[in-house]
Amino acid sequence: MSYLNLDKKKTTATAKELNVLLADYHLYYQKLRNFHWNVIGHNFFDLHIKFEEMYDDAKLKIDEIAERILTLRFQPTSNFTDYVKMSNIKESPSDTKDLKMVEILLDDHGKLLKQMRTVVEKADAAGDEGTIDMIGGFIGHIEKISWMLDAWTMKTGEGHPEA
Repeated sequence: MSYLNLDKKKTTATAKELNVLLADYHLYYQKLRNFHWNVIGHNFFDLHIKFEEMYDDAKLKIDEIAERILTLRFQPTSNFTDYVKMSNIKESPSDTKDLKMVEILLDDHGKLLKQMRTVVEKADAAGDEGTIDMIGGFIGHIEKISWMLDAWTMKTGEGHPEA
């Protein structure tokens, strides 16, 4: 790994936490597919389209995370059985109601953000600016999507959201 000028001993913790994030993103991606396929009711059109956008983005991030692990010269976890064991995110039933789907995703975003911040902490300790830069972009994106989903759930009166 001399071309990166990083100490492999120091990046071991980063790779470990990236693998947890990879597991989180796989469970998150599958949950988004589940919700996309199974959403019903008055919010179908809004959520069906939004969930598809979100799982398309998650699919790209899964590849970026795995490739970052490989760049650091470690092996990405690649078995779903391992993902289920490692992930901070849990599966959801297919018959979840539309508003509950959004609540669950917002909770999952909190878990993703926590794991991302753990990755950044480990990467910082290893002097790994590449991982920090990649994860920083992920954090900003999840924060923005969380704000949008939260705004979508708010009841409004006379144009002002309830506090």
